[in-house]
Amino acid sequence: MTLTIFFAVIAFIAVGWYIVAGIKIVNELMKRKQKIQFILLNVMLPIYAHRYKKITMEETGKVGSLFYHWLIAINTALVFGIAAIATKIIQS
Repeated sequence: MTLTIFFAVIAFIAVGWYIVAGIKIVNELMKRKQKIQFILLNVMLPIYAHRYKKITMEETGKVGSLFYHWLIAINTALVFGIAAIATKIIQS
């Protein structure tokens, strides 16, 4: 397995993690009777994540763990996606 494929697989796993974390954040917001626009869900997800952060901070005094899952997942996908592209360019 080449390094490019390895980085791409990690990036795709991180994207899956991001999607699951986003769904769970939306679910938590719906439990708290927050208005969710499903048509624009992909565009609004960063706003919903920060809304979740604000709500959990007010409720418990700490940021909810789903926010960190969402944040780490999207950053991991970005870093490994760029690494996959860079290794593909370097190897060719």
